[in-house]
Amino acid sequence: MPIPEEVTGEEIDKDVRQELQSLPKTLADDVARNLVMVARLIDEDPEGAYAYSRIALRLASRVAAVREAAGFAAYASQKYSEALAEFRAARRMTGNVDLWPVMADCERGLGRPEKALDMAGAPEVHKLDKAGQVEMRLVAAGARRDMGQLDAAIVTLQSPELASNSVQPWTARLRYAYADALLAVGREAEAREWFAKAVEADRDGSTDASDRLAELDGVEFTDALDDSEDGDAKLDAEDKAEDKTEDKADAEAHAAAPGDAAEAESEVGHKTEAEADED
Repeated sequence: MPIPEEVTGEEIDKDVRQELQSLPKTLADDVARNLVMVARLIDEDPEGAYAYSRIALRLASRVAAVREAAGFAAYASQKYSEALAEFRAARRMTGNVDLWPVMADCERGLGRPEKALDMAGAPEVHKLDKAGQVEMRLVAAGARRDMGQLDAAIVTLQSPELASNSVQPWTARLRYAYADALLAVGREAEAREWFAKAVEADRDGSTDASDRLAELDGVEFTDALDDSEDGDAKLDAEDKAEDKTEDKADAEAHAAAPGDAAEAESEVGHKTEAEADED
């Protein structure tokens, strides 16, 4: 697949670049450039990112960073079985537990929420950093909802991180998930409060909390362009109606014209006869 000339491979994380040093330089550069494309496309074009990840995987399947990138590309494309296999391979290579929450979420994607819950209670969770533990909590709450355990999902999300007033990278998503769980059981007033809190923490627009809040408040947004187009359409309709009225008037005038002409001719005829009698 084509790669823009400006992509050099130097854009990737230095730790990944260091992993690639085990490869011949030309090969390392090729792999790096494909990994850059994966990172560029994964949010906007998951299938494109997946295609580049397969090339990188074919070139360097024994590099853990490549297996991890392939896993995330497959995950973004909802190829959960493939993603899980890649994440497991990366974990075997590194012994790192950072991928544990996303592996559990793959189990959810495969329709195995019970397995995800088992992973949420595994010893590996205690080895995760704070961000990883919050992510695991989100996955576990999602698994509870998958199983229809809505109240349990709410309880799962209740944590010191949720109650904290400090804003962390995970705060908006955690508050959003809690608000959504509350709404699912009909607790709208509380849900509105937590959607509002999610908006406060969502500095980069990672959620649609503002839209959900507006929806609860009954606010409807209209597109200014659509309004303009509607106005133009209304004016066109009025113009057409006016044209029809004028056409109708013209038609009536033309219909009356022959009669008027005949009457005029009759008057002329009578006048001529009168003049003749006088002569």
